[in-house]
Amino acid sequence: MGLLDVLLGRTKPVRPDLDQLFGLSSAALTLEAASDLRPTGLGSVCFAAVEGGAFAEIQQDLHALLGTESSQDTFGYTWLLARRQPTEITDLVTDLHAVNSALEEHGFGPQLLCSLLGFKDAVGHSLALVYLYKRGSFYPFAPLPGEKRDNTLELQVKALVANDLRLENDMARWFPVWGAPGL
Repeated sequence: MGLLDVLLGRTKPVRPDLDQLFGLSSAALTLEAASDLRPTGLGSVCFAAVEGGAFAEIQQDLHALLGTESSQDTFGYTWLLARRQPTEITDLVTDLHAVNSALEEHGFGPQLLCSLLGFKDAVGHSLALVYLYKRGSFYPFAPLPGEKRDNTLELQVKALVANDLRLENDMARWFPVWGAPGL
């Protein structure tokens, strides 16, 4: 960072650390022990798709290797959904890490947006722990019907997993991921 960056208030972007994803396993244990939230066995990775044979090939390899399912959202982003038994949280986290790593290793890191791991409580309320690739941090997202959010639950979960995950301090970056696969 140069002097001009300091004067203009620009900061150096955080380098993504995909190994942070492994913290999801301990965060899931924390949520199970301290709340009603249980892993659903669903997780997903969101990225901006690009045209070309290399990208299509890596996507096919991921489908074949991990059994992921792909879909596109209304904004044109691609989501890869991974499924495991809810008790296989470590394997699911490893699958999410593998998807992110494969895309990054093949030069598609700039296309990665986020990854999420889904949870539900006893009455069916959903929660996701979302990893922001470009920020290298996590935040909880708790959707309610009608595209509303359960801010109270999000803040409670933030406090519960603070020792397990690198949390996003700027709550303005806690973007909603309405209808994301895995929620």
